Amino acid sequence: MRLRNIPGSEEALARSAYVIDEPETAKGRWNEIFGENAPLRIEIGMGKGRFIIEMAKRHPECNFIGIEMYSSVLVRAVQKLNEGRHVWEEGTDAEGAEAEKNEDGVLRIPNLRLLRLDAKELCQVFAPGEVDKIYLNFSDPWPKDRHAKRRLESRSFLALYDKVLRPGGTVEFKTDNRALFDFALEELEPAGWQAEVMTFDLHADEKLMEGNVMTEYEEKFSAKGNPICKYIIHR
Repeated sequence: MRLRNIPGSEEALARSAYVIDEPETAKGRWNEIFGENAPLRIEIGMGKGRFIIEMAKRHPECNFIGIEMYSSVLVRAVQKLNEGRHVWEEGTDAEGAEAEKNEDGVLRIPNLRLLRLDAKELCQVFAPGEVDKIYLNFSDPWPKDRHAKRRLESRSFLALYDKVLRPGGTVEFKTDNRALFDFALEELEPAGWQAEVMTFDLHADEKLMEGNVMTEYEEKFSAKGNPICKYIIHR
């Protein structure tokens, strides 16, 4: 899918108090960045940010980082955080970073930050054991076999997650793409991971649906009757 360029997106991200411009400088000290010693949870491929923003609101006891590699997508999350203001248009500085803060100058969602980052660079940004949990929601399926290593659920990425997760840390994955989910399950044993939760129809499981936060894609696909697959895995 070709992404539409958003004029001024780079400037909007530079203005946003949520976006960390040089995240490698925070490696090993994310609790200092947040000002709170709390479990750190990250979403890789956050899209427009609905999931990670809602999770941060619901769980103030944890710190959250949304990761997206495309500026044109990440800026949509900045828009959400600015109450729908079009912060990438010229002359909107006052509605940019300032709009993200309360009257006392504190971010409206203090336990949330955003990164523009390629997932392959996780180890440049997070120290070993620094991350508590990783969310993968409706990842790009990369359907061609020759692109299998690009899938965020591949064994090469699982090895990468193992480097930044704390002992016992987990990865949670949701998708409506059954072929991708089957691939993800097949990758677990060779990579040394195991599933503690696995379902081919998340929305039919009342227990698993407790506290479930839907992404934009999840709402769209489930409304069409597509079953949503989910796993929670650990080493």
